[in-house]
Amino acid sequence: MTKQMTLERATEFGAAWNSLDPDLVASFFTEDGVYHASVGPDRLGKTYTGRAEIRNGVKAFFDRFPGGKFENLKVVVTGDIGSFEWDFVAIGPDGKSTTIAGCDLLKFRGDHVAIKNAFRKAKG
Repeated sequence: MTKQMTLERATEFGAAWNSLDPDLVASFFTEDGVYHASVGPDRLGKTYTGRAEIRNGVKAFFDRFPGGKFENLKVVVTGDIGSFEWDFVAIGPDGKSTTIAGCDLLKFRGDHVAIKNAFRKAKG
């Protein structure tokens, strides 16, 4: 029987982002997974393909926002798609805490993440 993504496993994936462990986060992706970071030079931000690249992208995120945490995570899983809604709390360059709202659109293959497309609100 083929495994499917469950609400519990998707929630564990969301929580993994607070572990600050890029290997753990990358382990939730398929071998050929795709992570579209919310910031980057392309239309979809910065794209990382494959677990090794995803691990490097996640590490770059953790290095950019040391100690940053995702809070108020709301997880939805419906078959092979899902979403996260979250608040990201980090210390800004000015030393003050800042909170950014965002979401992820997710595509699953079995019980792994095949695509994570991240979006965030920008103050302007």
